[in-house]
Amino acid sequence: MTFLNTAEKNLPSWTEWRRHLHQNPELGLEEVETNTFIVERLKEMGHKHVETIADTGVVVLVEGKAPGKTVALRADIDALPIQDEKDVAYKSKVSGKAHLCGHDAHTTMLLGAAQLLKDNPPEKGNIKLIFQPAEEGRFGAQKMIEHGVLENPKVDAIAGLHVNPDVPTGYVTCAEKEVCAAADFFNLEIIGEGGHAAHPHRAIDSITMTAEVISSLQQLISRQIDPLAPTVLTMGQIHGGSADNAIAPNVKVGGTVRTLDPDVRYSIEEKMNRVVKGITDAFGGSYQLTYNYFYPPLINDTSLVPSVKEAVGEVLGNDRFSIVKPSMGGEDFSFYANEIPAVFFRLGVRNEAKNAFYPLHHPKFDLDEEAMPYGASILATWALNQLKESE
Repeated sequence: MTFLNTAEKNLPSWTEWRRHLHQNPELGLEEVETNTFIVERLKEMGHKHVETIADTGVVVLVEGKAPGKTVALRADIDALPIQDEKDVAYKSKVSGKAHLCGHDAHTTMLLGAAQLLKDNPPEKGNIKLIFQPAEEGRFGAQKMIEHGVLENPKVDAIAGLHVNPDVPTGYVTCAEKEVCAAADFFNLEIIGEGGHAAHPHRAIDSITMTAEVISSLQQLISRQIDPLAPTVLTMGQIHGGSADNAIAPNVKVGGTVRTLDPDVRYSIEEKMNRVVKGITDAFGGSYQLTYNYFYPPLINDTSLVPSVKEAVGEVLGNDRFSIVKPSMGGEDFSFYANEIPAVFFRLGVRNEAKNAFYPLHHPKFDLDEEAMPYGASILATWALNQLKESE
């Protein structure tokens, strides 16, 4: 059974939903109006088991005609703290906030799947639809799990999708195992002693030490990590000094580390400490390193990847699915994947004729709304197929 014809007939109303969300973005853990909008749409469809959890999250249970396993579908609902620079009628109405990562479309597609499943519930088992807040760096998935989203009934497997502006509309990609990297962050302060620029021997130059640290940390990645274990260390900001003729007493550096291998992930902090300590000791300075472990790597359950291919084949055709390499970006869907079998895939939304080609998080990011019926249909199909296979 394919949902695509029905989904495409619903596209006008789904487009209205997506554009409403796009015009009214809310940041993580602030999605009060977004929550209200989702709940209202679900109740209009006739769903009875609708619950708000974790303050702004929403969960709806689609019950089957007989007891059985439970699978889940997840969408993230939060926006980004970035100014919307698109010249479109539905651009963000909120200064400094915008849906520039496609979460408005993710929310709409899961609402679309809810509409499709309301009229076509599973014969056996349940489908739990998870509208998750705070994906963008605020641990929304972890909070939902702590509030019991994977329990009552216990979820046996979960799927999620993300829009991809690098892939044309109508195509789907999926990584076979590793999907996204662990995303960790650090703050480093290099501490010296200030002084006059004309008398460097009377000071301890924090900027000189920092230059050595930056160079050496890049060599840490290239010379102390297995080249077959992808690792990225990026220093995104550096602050130090206040005058051209003075030696800065301290420099602050902030950055991120991305890893796919858990063993490598948990070795980086110790290696950084060793490198920075050696350099600052040699120059007579000191340092403080704060290392924050954020999202774990997102790993697909390899046994679930064929089920995505099958669902895509039913909705779009067998030539519309492809296996791709992992991304070094982070994704908090990884918290679900750490708990239960999970699969995460990407839906193409690129259409240059509609100016839908800017990358995620770009101020002019937009997407081809024609892709939304595809995403909703694939999600609903995947969920029902999972429950049929467990009968």
